[in-house]
Amino acid sequence: MTSSPTPVTARHAPGPARAGGHRPSRFTAAVTLVAMCLGAMTTFLLITASVSALSAIQDDLHVSPTGLVWIPSAYTLLVACLVMSAGTIGNLYGRKRAFLTGAAFLILGSLTVHAATGMAGVVAGQLVSGIGGALVLPNSLAILGAAFPDPHRRTEVVTVWAASSGIGLAVGPLIAGALLDRFHWHTVFLSTAVLAVVTMAVAVFVAESRSPGGRLDLPGQILAVLGIAALVYALIEGGHDGYAAPRILLAWCVAVVALTGFVLVERAARTPMLDVALFRSASFSAVMFVAAVSLFGFTGVSILSVLFYERVQRLSALDVGWRLLALFGMYVVVAYAAGRLIRRTGFKLPLTLGFVLGAAAAAGLATVGPGTPYSRVWWLYALFGAASGMVAAPSTAAALVSVSHERAGMASGAVNAFRQVGSVTGSSLLGALLAGRLRSQLPDRLEAHGVPRAAWPAVEHAVSSGRSDGTAPPNVTAAVGDAFTSGVHTGMAVIAVVFLCAALASALLVRNRPHLAAA
Repeated sequence: MTSSPTPVTARHAPGPARAGGHRPSRFTAAVTLVAMCLGAMTTFLLITASVSALSAIQDDLHVSPTGLVWIPSAYTLLVACLVMSAGTIGNLYGRKRAFLTGAAFLILGSLTVHAATGMAGVVAGQLVSGIGGALVLPNSLAILGAAFPDPHRRTEVVTVWAASSGIGLAVGPLIAGALLDRFHWHTVFLSTAVLAVVTMAVAVFVAESRSPGGRLDLPGQILAVLGIAALVYALIEGGHDGYAAPRILLAWCVAVVALTGFVLVERAARTPMLDVALFRSASFSAVMFVAAVSLFGFTGVSILSVLFYERVQRLSALDVGWRLLALFGMYVVVAYAAGRLIRRTGFKLPLTLGFVLGAAAAAGLATVGPGTPYSRVWWLYALFGAASGMVAAPSTAAALVSVSHERAGMASGAVNAFRQVGSVTGSSLLGALLAGRLRSQLPDRLEAHGVPRAAWPAVEHAVSSGRSDGTAPPNVTAAVGDAFTSGVHTGMAVIAVVFLCAALASALLVRNRPHLAAA
């Protein structure tokens, strides 16, 4: 989810702070850090704020459970597809210019959702915002790297940048909940536009930097977009139509052909977007895997928990936001601490321990029932947040020390891209599993709660079309809640298994190269 470049040897020494090679003044350095943190905060706040608004959007626009998955997935889909090329754009045309352009896209996308009257407008706005997020994330990190050339100081400021991402995740549900208590759901997206405007105002004072010499890899970019988009489409729509349906099979084929073509094009390119030769290193490959898994689980737990509390326990968005503060708050604290401790611990220990603890927490959350009080599970959310924070900085640092300094930018872009692929896969796959499980379990739950068979078609139609109005008889509400909970349990179990696989990969394959303490 976050990045912490931490070169430690002479051959990894950073280049000049800017094109002119001068260190920034204290004012410029402070403004740069604030602006970049605001940008990162905005991109991540948009994720959790939009997730918190899902139930309100569904009630207003009557969106099906499958369609609902597209709202968070559309944003992370574009970020995942474009984040590496966005870094190259900043290198060629100016990182500050790319950052400001990204903030403008965030404003435009949020305003598009704010004005939307249907599902198409919401998804379109999220796609536009995704372009903004892709431009902001890598360029904010690159600007910090240029402004703070000292390796240890740079690690500190990037750790702050990483923590600001977590703050965005934490305050997103609270802001959304407070607004939803008083206003329409459209206002939630207006808040991200306002924060993006503030970000642009502060970023005006940031110094420009660039790293000319590369070029955009358009064939690779087109194939990456096509492949990832087809994969996400198959995951989401396959949960509704079946993964062997003709159009889903076609999407699988398009994804395989496009991603295979991407690998071939990148191998032949003189200036590839992603040098696939890097994956000959088992450590680098493992780091990309664990980076994707970390955000797969974090995004998945967030979405599943929000929908569970809003749809099963019928809590308001603000009440849900307060409950998830344990998850996001612990992430912020531990991510900051982990970024400072990996000099001594190395990478294997925090990565392996973090994924094991995350798997245990997810397994515990898979036992939560419709009547389970929050007082019994808050520590599981805190544990999962701590586990996710524990792997954030080490995964990025492990990626960067696995390559030469010349390829540090590519490694940073790759780890960000894989995280976003993990995020969009988490929202799409787990959302589709939830929707599919809800649909398949509903008849059995209706029968178990004594709902007359004559009423089943109406209940199933209301659930599948997103037209539940909350006035159903108690036995129908209980049946739907049980079916929904079954879907949540399935998603949490998948997260637990995937986290255990990541723990195994971390322990066996990641190269342990800790920061060297100053003599």
